[in-house]
Amino acid sequence: MKRREFLKAGALVVVGTAAATSGVVGLATASGGAPQLTTLEPHQGETLLKMTRRVFPHKQLDDGPYWSVVRDIDAAAKGDSTVAKLISEGVETLDAAGKRFVDLTEKEQTAALKKIEATPFFQKVHSVELQSLYSDPAVWKVLGYQGPAYKFGGYIRKGFNDLTWLPDPPESASPKPA
Repeated sequence: MKRREFLKAGALVVVGTAAATSGVVGLATASGGAPQLTTLEPHQGETLLKMTRRVFPHKQLDDGPYWSVVRDIDAAAKGDSTVAKLISEGVETLDAAGKRFVDLTEKEQTAALKKIEATPFFQKVHSVELQSLYSDPAVWKVLGYQGPAYKFGGYIRKGFNDLTWLPDPPESASPKPA
């Protein structure tokens, strides 16, 4: 193997190892990246992306699920001019600190969000994100959540009816499912 081929192969191993050990799982949006926004401006979308990453930070998620949240906020704004105005004014508030919110450090972004956490803007983004992010089965898989138990007969039938992890559990504490 020539030196050039060796270096090229080594670089691919380093990139592959970095990707495999980063712990970040790619969950691209349906469009493969940033969603097409119908109501929000691109800067508003980017600001909401950064905001949603700060509100519910999961390092093992890439931007895909967070872009889905932004897409849902955009859809809410499209159907309701009050929501569109709320989002627009909220982004302006976040940018009013002398620097655009997207240009702040993570620590500065968190501090800026703490200042507005009681506002209707924050509460709207928070509620949409809560519903959008945590109702995504792809996100569940990455976070290790097996999904709702009702599909499988409830938690008793999923194996949570036993106390085998205790040293000497009484039989009454681990009834057999009917």
